Amino acid sequence: MNEQHHPPLEQAPEPVQLAVDLIYLLESNAIDPAVALEAIQMVAADLKNKLNASTEA
Repeated sequence: MNEQHHPPLEQAPEPVQLAVDLIYLLESNAIDPAVALEAIQMVAADLKNKLNASTEA
């Protein structure tokens, strides 16, 4: 069998750690994937607006 060794999550880049946490949160609360994706798209749009506003200030 092909064994892959991955570094501990604590050593992963911060965005990877956050993604794992978010996936766990969604799955542990049995959030419908379609609903989760729509919500994540809203969050992404909001964060992009905040980033744009901070670069314009």
